[in-house]
Amino acid sequence: MLTLTYEYKAKPTAEQIKLIEHTLDVCRLVWNFALRERKDWINSRKSPINACSITSEYIIPADAPYPNYNTQAKSLTIAKKQYSELKTVNAQVLQQVLRKLETAFIDMKRKGMGFPRFKNRYRMRSYVYPQLGEGQILRGNQIKLPQIGWIEYVKSREIPEGFVIKQVRVVRKASGYFLMFTLECNIDVPTPVASGHPRGIDLGLDKFAATSDGELIERPRFLQTLYRKLKLLQRRLKKKQKGSNNRHKLNRKIARLHQRIAETRSYWHFKLAHKLCDDAGMIFVEDINFRVWAKGMFCKHTLDAGFGQFVSILQWVCWKRGVYFAKVDKDYTSQVCPQCNAHTGKKKLGDRIHSCSECGYTTHRDVAAAQVIRNRGIDALGRSVNQNACGDDLTGTGKSLVKNRRSRKKGEQARLQTAS
Repeated sequence: MLTLTYEYKAKPTAEQIKLIEHTLDVCRLVWNFALRERKDWINSRKSPINACSITSEYIIPADAPYPNYNTQAKSLTIAKKQYSELKTVNAQVLQQVLRKLETAFIDMKRKGMGFPRFKNRYRMRSYVYPQLGEGQILRGNQIKLPQIGWIEYVKSREIPEGFVIKQVRVVRKASGYFLMFTLECNIDVPTPVASGHPRGIDLGLDKFAATSDGELIERPRFLQTLYRKLKLLQRRLKKKQKGSNNRHKLNRKIARLHQRIAETRSYWHFKLAHKLCDDAGMIFVEDINFRVWAKGMFCKHTLDAGFGQFVSILQWVCWKRGVYFAKVDKDYTSQVCPQCNAHTGKKKLGDRIHSCSECGYTTHRDVAAAQVIRNRGIDALGRSVNQNACGDDLTGTGKSLVKNRRSRKKGEQARLQTAS
């Protein structure tokens, strides 16, 4: 089963915007009430049996079950008889809100995520229709959504043949409303086979990336270019009265600026990923936990570069274009010579040149690390660089080593003749 997500810019009418905003408000109330119910139940179990809690908590009976998704979904059905406002929103939309809250608590334990947060009117930005009903739901550049009706969108690309729309998510962003179509097709796409020209990629802060082919890619400053304007707007926001219309307008202006930065970064990542896949059959990157990088000394620059997002996009583009993608061990990639595999010692951040004392191989530090990453990726496949189909002249092969030694001998002879 192949699943894709296509995003389109929506063009709702004034009445449809009111319905979308009303749905978001009701979803926010359901989320906050369900989260408070769970939080009260958890806090009531924190205090020991022989002691009282320092802070006041609701007294919940000891035999009261934990309010999971099934319990809260049943309570939601009963609450609709008492609160008529809940009936104005699609039932499945509210159920998906409770299901998302259940997933948040599961991820908190399984993935080590943070505790779910209460949402204000700025944080609840989307809701999903899990089913679109029967009959015709598409008509030109319009789609039929429950309660909203036929809503127009910018048809920037056609839906691929054979795919079916399973669900639609309505998203509110700073620049407007968007529709995210979840498409499914009953086919199996094989995993790309490791063949062709291998390319190692080393990510860094001095250069955004370096390839094993000797290419150095500069790091664009997505946030730094607009940081002065963003800082000025946030300074003005501090003086606005909370809850005022002027503060709300300035918040939207700041949000549009953040969205511009994020979209510029994402577009550049996709463009670079496609460029790296050109003329490459295999791509290898380091297996790095970028969350640790984001907590270090250069956290601001790391988050501005968006390394984690780039690796995810690169993996997706490789799968889409049939290029083999793999992650390799990240340890000591800058301390190993790609030619003779000798340990060259630890380098400082200011040392940008790799020079091996064993074989004399000299190149840029990041390029040498990318070549080590490529060699490790090929070795992990159970083959050597010499055995690779396109590895005749790669750095680290026998022919390349002989060529390098010959060039060094010619250079030494030329220097001796010049000196004499």
